[in-house]
Amino acid sequence: MFGWPRTAKYGWGVGLLLLFFISRVPAGQAEMKDRVFETTLSNGLKVILLENRKAPLVSFHVYYRAGSRNEEWGKTGLSHMLEHMMFKGTQKYGPEEYSRIIQENGGETNAFTTRDYTGYYATLGSDRVQAVIDLEADRMQNLNLREDDFVTERMVVMEERRMRTEDDPQAFLLEQLEAQAYQIHPYHWPIIGWMEDLQRFTLADLKDYYRAYYNPANAFLVVVGDFRKGDLLGRLEKAFGEIPKGDAPRQDKPTDPPQAGERRIAVKKEAQLPFLVMAYRVPNLRHPDAYVLEVINAVLSGGKSSRFYRRLVLEKQLALEADSENSLLSKDPALFYVYATPLPGKTVEELEKALEEEVERLQKELLDERELEKVKNQLESAFLYSQDSLFFQAMLLARYEIALSWKAVDQYLPLIRMVTPADIQRVARKYLVPDNRTVGTLIPLPPKPGREAPGGSSGRDRMIR
Repeated sequence: MFGWPRTAKYGWGVGLLLLFFISRVPAGQAEMKDRVFETTLSNGLKVILLENRKAPLVSFHVYYRAGSRNEEWGKTGLSHMLEHMMFKGTQKYGPEEYSRIIQENGGETNAFTTRDYTGYYATLGSDRVQAVIDLEADRMQNLNLREDDFVTERMVVMEERRMRTEDDPQAFLLEQLEAQAYQIHPYHWPIIGWMEDLQRFTLADLKDYYRAYYNPANAFLVVVGDFRKGDLLGRLEKAFGEIPKGDAPRQDKPTDPPQAGERRIAVKKEAQLPFLVMAYRVPNLRHPDAYVLEVINAVLSGGKSSRFYRRLVLEKQLALEADSENSLLSKDPALFYVYATPLPGKTVEELEKALEEEVERLQKELLDERELEKVKNQLESAFLYSQDSLFFQAMLLARYEIALSWKAVDQYLPLIRMVTPADIQRVARKYLVPDNRTVGTLIPLPPKPGREAPGGSSGRDRMIR
């Protein structure tokens, strides 16, 4: 299993986590709708269950529809701060007891904050599942939020921000770019929050946020693994069913008007190399064009046979790396990213021109059917193989549930298979145009005396972990 530490890490491609941690899935695997059981407990808490007896393990997940998009101007970073505080104990369990108990039961646990949700999970032996049920039910309603813990953890989060963003030139550029791309929508601010807000918000703000968002009406459970449905549901009802339902906060958010022209931003930071990002506004999975963009993303950057790697890295020798990312599973329409680092001696201007040429090729030339078939096969294989992991099966269900519904998982492969060369050309012409993008450039500054310039992260996960 893959443990995710509770520290801030930025980058791109949450979807790639689902697609590229892979192992074999049996041929003829039934669709999710035929394997998943959904119900609600007596207090309205949604439960999504997938029995999988490949190993005597259970991956138990709790998701709250409370990410950075649910915060307010001036109080950014509350979601991630609350994630930290969820491990500080309840009236029944002391600080850090949650992690200790899971480890004593042979399991591993962690949590992650994203723009759209906060998730908590534990994977442990199926005969020990009661331990995590009791712990999660308790902290859903009985969290101890103490001033001393709040002050300490806020300092930890502020240090995370310094290390992961302010001292990472690429992450800092991305943060500034998104603040330009989203001017009204709450994707405008970073998941970890602005430093000024971290310094400003109070324990009372955190308590209000906990009461508003951490309740059965705004949460759901995903359990995947070796269990008997009837037995598990009885346990869940007993532990969670008496928690007051609460009220589900409104999830609709204001949207930005159509972009009226290209936006550009430049950031000067100590760095070893320049960095370039072009971010185009695109739809999410609620619109069929998002699946065409999935294919475009794979054409441009899906491995060493992709266009970016072959043309920019190998043939032209312009880029140290060149990649793209599609925001299929964001709750609200987001961005399609194209980004690259020039090789030493090459300029950002040369690199930008080369990236634009590759995008323009999609707009001017119909994709060869053989190249399209290869890309579809890659996407299909990666999508199926990822589901061999109990953890990633649960993550897949949860991320679709947040974005639309877990049932939409079954739409992925059929809609990918339907994409045609004409669809790719049409979508590239519609969205991947200069007037629809925000361009960010990192201008490297020499390091101060006695310091080594940071290289910048090339990580790809926008979740706070």
